[in-house]
Amino acid sequence: MARQQERARRTRAAIIRSAAVEFGKSGYAAASLNRILEGSRATKGAMYFHFDSKEDLARAVLDTAVERYRASAERWLARTDLGPLDVLHGMIDEMALRLEHDIIVQAEFRLIIEPDFYRDVQTGGGRILGRATRALAIRAIDQGQLRSDADPDRFTRTLSAALAGQRYLVDILGSGVDLRARFQEALEVVVEAMATREWGERFRNDGWRTQARLEELGLGA
Repeated sequence: MARQQERARRTRAAIIRSAAVEFGKSGYAAASLNRILEGSRATKGAMYFHFDSKEDLARAVLDTAVERYRASAERWLARTDLGPLDVLHGMIDEMALRLEHDIIVQAEFRLIIEPDFYRDVQTGGGRILGRATRALAIRAIDQGQLRSDADPDRFTRTLSAALAGQRYLVDILGSGVDLRARFQEALEVVVEAMATREWGERFRNDGWRTQARLEELGLGA
């Protein structure tokens, strides 16, 4: 029984992964169930055992991406060895890495900009990242890294918009753009506008204290 459950889990995960590749490359409307089956090496019967339709499969991809965003945000928020702005930098750097290398997160980004999934923006990975950003902004104010008059909501809105804009520009400008560098630049511009003088002096001397590591994202699993 346990072996059958594990086989079913692996089959479902393979189908979701193959669907993410297809949605990320072709978009939702043009995505082919046959190509998804070929990529997953699953049978049509196995696919319909796990998923009722192409939309159901797309939502499984979105749910999987949300789980990854949530796990990432929770892991970074739990860091006590770093100040809140360094934690924020690490979390955003990880998101850039995932957008470059994680096919599930790449597919989520492609799906939520299509009309069929506009409403999923309100519950997707970006919302999780926004909540974590706001929490870290509040911590940064409390710990004297951001000015006491800084507005955490304004900080979050501005940074979220800047990051989204940089991600869209990658599609326009091509694969030569360094998304991690663009994300870091956007973060620094927003932070420096609201940071305390003390934090700014420390940052100019020391820079960021952490960054994400590709091998720690578990993308081979």
